[in-house]
Amino acid sequence: RRVHGNLDHSWTQQEQHIGEQMAAGVGSEKLDGIICVAGGWAGGSASSKDMVKNADLMWKQSMWSSTIAARMASLYLKDDGFLMLTGAWPAMCATPGMIGYGAAKAAVHQLTKSLGVPNGGLPKGSSVACIMPITLDTPSNRKFMSSADFTTWTPLEAVAEQAYSWIIGTDRPKSGSLVKVATVDSKTSFAII
Repeated sequence: RRVHGNLDHSWTQQEQHIGEQMAAGVGSEKLDGIICVAGGWAGGSASSKDMVKNADLMWKQSMWSSTIAARMASLYLKDDGFLMLTGAWPAMCATPGMIGYGAAKAAVHQLTKSLGVPNGGLPKGSSVACIMPITLDTPSNRKFMSSADFTTWTPLEAVAEQAYSWIIGTDRPKSGSLVKVATVDSKTSFAII
């Protein structure tokens, strides 16, 4: 089941809205996994007139969605369930041309590590991992970067297959793991960092 927030709502209003959707769709059932792949991209250095506006948008798209997913996981995951969040490999270094993006994705990495420890609030035996792709092969990315080398972009199918594998417990990374996702010559790898 897919649930969606609304960027016109506050963070707490979004949490309430998503919580209501989860309660209506899931009820008292518990889930094997929750996957949060919300995000976006906006650039800007500190000298950009849009830097703060873009950073605000990046925070909403990445951190708001990830913290709400974490809260829903605390309520709706089964024991031994799995939560997957989405960070970004570029956020492991300085991102001067996209400060808001880098800061928001780095915050998702930190959230993952905090959730991954025993008192992080997830159900008993549950785990969390954060994928850190370089570029995902999405229609939006193809539209705005039409001349790029698509053989280095990670297909969404590869991410979905890996997420499913982790949800069912196959080669699931240690809770709190950051996982680099790289695609070279159309071959995708997942490496725990």
